[in-house]
Amino acid sequence: MSVPEQQRTDGTGRGPGRLYGVGLGPGDPNLMTVRAVQVIGEADVVAYHSARHGRSIARSIAAQYIRADHIEEALVYPVTTETTDHPGGYRGALDEFYTEAAARLAAHLDAGRTVAVLAEGDPLFYGSYQHMHKRLADRYDAEVIPGVTSVSAAAARLGTPLVEAEEVLTILPGTLPEEELTARLAATDSAVVMKLGRTFPAVRRAFEASGRLSEARYVERATMAGERTGDLADTDADSVPYFAVAVLPSRIDAPRPSPAAGPGSGEVVVVGTGPAGPLWLTPETRGALAAADDVVGYTTYLDRVPVRPGQGRHGSDNKVESERAEFALDLARRGRRVAVVSGGDPGVFAMATAVLEVASQEAYTDIPVRVLPGVTAANAAAARAGAPLGHDYATISLSDRLKPWEVIASRLRAAATADLVMALYNPGSRSRTWQVGKARDLLLEHRSPDTPVVLGRDVGGPAESVRTVRLADLDPMEVDMRTILIVGSSQTRWVRRGDGRQIVWTPRRYPED
Repeated sequence: MSVPEQQRTDGTGRGPGRLYGVGLGPGDPNLMTVRAVQVIGEADVVAYHSARHGRSIARSIAAQYIRADHIEEALVYPVTTETTDHPGGYRGALDEFYTEAAARLAAHLDAGRTVAVLAEGDPLFYGSYQHMHKRLADRYDAEVIPGVTSVSAAAARLGTPLVEAEEVLTILPGTLPEEELTARLAATDSAVVMKLGRTFPAVRRAFEASGRLSEARYVERATMAGERTGDLADTDADSVPYFAVAVLPSRIDAPRPSPAAGPGSGEVVVVGTGPAGPLWLTPETRGALAAADDVVGYTTYLDRVPVRPGQGRHGSDNKVESERAEFALDLARRGRRVAVVSGGDPGVFAMATAVLEVASQEAYTDIPVRVLPGVTAANAAAARAGAPLGHDYATISLSDRLKPWEVIASRLRAAATADLVMALYNPGSRSRTWQVGKARDLLLEHRSPDTPVVLGRDVGGPAESVRTVRLADLDPMEVDMRTILIVGSSQTRWVRRGDGRQIVWTPRRYPED
């Protein structure tokens, strides 16, 4: 970044100096770039951060390139992990320090000196230099010299790929709340958790809670004296320094449970993918899908799951739920980790019931089965429309394939008499064309013709359509199997806002009369 020439003069004809953020790499001086060595050699001032003990890791890395005639600026932190009586607290103390440190460097720059600020790793990757850059780069010419990060160094020392093909790498600070770490570790393919030290116990618990502890590796002081690597699960918390990272390497070609693992090591996880694509997956669901040896499901839902090398995929028709469940449980009995994919939430007119029913048979009672929730079609359509499910509501399937229409009709009457909002699943298909009309006519016996009805079709998908019509105007020809209906109660409101958007909501308060 540069500033206009007319701004680069101090009134004496001598322009201000140039600012450099110099990445030094992970610790071994041999991993410094040629450009980093060149910039340090040409600088007038060499600055570096350190704790109050005065020792600077950055300076020690570059020590052989620092000359006796260099002006050295040690930027000593007033606090690191300890408490402070600063009126602005820990953050206030650091902000004041960064401002004062930037002013010291600005004095050198105004005097026409070139300033090289040393930074371990890369200057803009969790680096202290970035605080100087943000305060000075808009006033002075500034250049950042990239450096090898500790992430790259850790992977190199472990000798294992971090990511391959379409895998996603997530970089996390160990200072995140434990639950946040757990969620992010469960959802990603590969990860590196930095800033360990005192955070290590919480980080380890997060790996364990996310089901990733057995995959995790540990690297301490990569490329530096005292380097140590090993399995994270075997690492003593009392021995972990700040300059250590936890690594989840690539899962591709990594050791995975197999049939050879034998009975008792497999499990079935029933996962809900939500109403559409990846945006509707929960972190827990993402983790379960990534960890599975086999993915089983109705082909339409299976297509929502990313293809992973080495993972078995078993698609089938939508009408063979019991057979699909039995197939998944047989795989698990042979030691496989199996994810059974279901649309929406697996417990709402979906695969969880089918799996649990088969799993209750004597042959499968010893196989672990878990159910992970997903966003339901009703919740998705309701959110798009506003808040029609804001009060009590009933969820009813209009499909008479598994129960008689007389049962469906009696439940519609009961919900209508109780003045409940209704979420109507499976309203129609190519072979079921009359149920919507019958339901509409039945509800009109109990509801005003002006009752709002939300039609949510393919919510979250490319053909999404969410609109609201009067109950009396509900046309069965506009409803198919991909549509969910939300029928309002007597209290449900339907208004058009100033931006032209229609919203529907049901008040939480019900009138006493």
